Amino acid sequence: MSNNSYPCPSGGEIGRAQVAQAWACGLQPEPAMNPILLKPNAEGGSQVIVKGKLWKNLSAREYYREHDSLRGVVAEAYEDLASRFDVVVMEGAGSVAELNLRGFDLANLDLVTRFHIPWLLVSDIERGGVFASILGTIGLLRAEERSLLRAFAVNKFRGDRSLFEDGQRILEERSGHPCLGVCPYAPDLRLDDEDSLSLPQESQTSSGRVSARCAILRFPRISNTTDFRLLTGARWVTSPIAEPFEFIFLPGTKNTIADLAWLRSQGLAEWLCLQHQAGATIIGICGGFQMLGTVIRDPLGMESESLEVAGLGFLPVSTTMLSRKTTRVVQVRSPEGFAYPAYEIHLGETEYRGSSRKPFAIFADGSAEGMRANRVLGTYLHGAFEDPQVLRELGIPYEDRDVSSYSAWADWFEPFGDRFEQLFL
Repeated sequence: MSNNSYPCPSGGEIGRAQVAQAWACGLQPEPAMNPILLKPNAEGGSQVIVKGKLWKNLSAREYYREHDSLRGVVAEAYEDLASRFDVVVMEGAGSVAELNLRGFDLANLDLVTRFHIPWLLVSDIERGGVFASILGTIGLLRAEERSLLRAFAVNKFRGDRSLFEDGQRILEERSGHPCLGVCPYAPDLRLDDEDSLSLPQESQTSSGRVSARCAILRFPRISNTTDFRLLTGARWVTSPIAEPFEFIFLPGTKNTIADLAWLRSQGLAEWLCLQHQAGATIIGICGGFQMLGTVIRDPLGMESESLEVAGLGFLPVSTTMLSRKTTRVVQVRSPEGFAYPAYEIHLGETEYRGSSRKPFAIFADGSAEGMRANRVLGTYLHGAFEDPQVLRELGIPYEDRDVSSYSAWADWFEPFGDRFEQLFL
């Protein structure tokens, strides 16, 4: 479950975390690596992506009713990958001991028991309660699940690991399972955010002050937060604040109309106008771009029950939500002439009024993408603001971060490699 997704070169979209794992293996991401992706777009509801393609919008209860058919989708994806690769690593989602949801499990021990797969239990010691977490979880396992558990690991340990030697011994004795290792917290190693849960909930500054001149609206259904991974000091805004900004971003969202209504209810529409009048540049990405136009239509009810709503009116464009979803990786160039990669994941098609416009970017075939007008920028290109060249062209301050240092992660795990091989391979 994540609204941070990425298009596969072969078509379709999967979660950004699974894409990172594919890249770490030196592979191109493909839908089988994330056969079912849930993209929350309403209270208790999600857009369901199956095999990379939009399938249905379902509530949680409706989703559970589809369990049997979706179970086959997961098995098919596993069998496909297992036929082509020597090792398949499967990542669970949430807790393995959610007893009330066990009958609907698709991402944890259901697959383990169906295919008799050895598994590793990982506990985050930084959250506290590591003894209760490990011993309580193991105590709630069924006999078959417990028989396939090969080891547990303690992750994100800070300080002198020798101080936890007694703790490791107690856990091994009481659980009856070996400890793969006590893994150190590594503050210098970074990965892209898997979803929006890591973002601040309130109007506050994140770590650092590099991009303090920037503000980002924190929509309730925000998507593709990796667009802002270089803006480490940007202010995440949920309500109007007096601080003036030079750049204000409207991010992507899984429900453009609902988040536009939220924006207005928070008083942010008027705030954006005042900030723009004071000199701020307003930048909309994907759903944020759609909001900057004059009207948004949803005649098929793809995201909302509202057939048509007025946009914010910053750009002379209108958007219509259609059933066909655009998911593709593209190469573009900026008006200044430098090339960079980006990607699109969106439902709507946007029409531009007038015979000419200054584009945000230019596709390889020479066609225009997005729009720039009077310190307002709109684009469908995710990943554009992950490129330092784009940020430099626009004068946006950033922190250059290498979040794809997979070799560094391999070095971090190397002390546990032999033990892992003994237990699992």
